[in-house]
Amino acid sequence: MLNSKELISLLKSLKLPKNDFAIFGSGPMYPRGIKELNSDIDLIARGEAWERAKTLNNAEIKPSGTGYVVKLFDGAIEIFSSWTSEDWDINELIDTADEFDGIKYVTLDNVIKWKKQMAREKDFEHIRLIEEYLKENGSSSE
Repeated sequence: MLNSKELISLLKSLKLPKNDFAIFGSGPMYPRGIKELNSDIDLIARGEAWERAKTLNNAEIKPSGTGYVVKLFDGAIEIFSSWTSEDWDINELIDTADEFDGIKYVTLDNVIKWKKQMAREKDFEHIRLIEEYLKENGSSSE
């Protein structure tokens, strides 16, 4: 299993255009020190970043049936053409993302919104951690 620094290094090695992708899932918790990256990074991508991703591996239909996913490094990086449903506008998610060390991360507000939709056991714990962070730090905008 790769650690957070190794995952970020793999991501940077792809040289994706930074304004055309953002880290989503639990990943936006990482640069704020809330949670380490576990075993993978989920990206949403558009434009040049998505076109580049498709040259690196075959795009597969996502399990949700909406959009496509390109899996790299044995699934350590998954690049999505859309998020979990058509309710999510990836252009807005990328355009409003916060940037840390040259990488865009979807806002914590959007992470909370998504985790409430998913409502898995781990999501409730993540929501609690994010809300605690926001309470201590004021907002998701750094």
